Amino acid sequence: MKIEIITPDKKLYEGTIKSAVFPGSEGSFGVLNNHAPLIGTLKAGKIELIDDTNTKIDFEINGGVVEVLKNKVIVLAG
Repeated sequence: MKIEIITPDKKLYEGTIKSAVFPGSEGSFGVLNNHAPLIGTLKAGKIELIDDTNTKIDFEINGGVVEVLKNKVIVLAG
């Protein structure tokens, strides 16, 4: 699935991933390919991605919003 992580200043990451774990405001949650549509709020914490080469990539965020729709994930992070 495709993912974009965007802050007000710049695009942090864009690429294809196998999985993602987000620091949801009600608890962390994961997203895999073909996930059901979702919009959620994020608290400060770490986004953990596994890319197509099984490399783990982490991003620290201060909160934000995530949308999952048709194998595309968009994160608007603070």
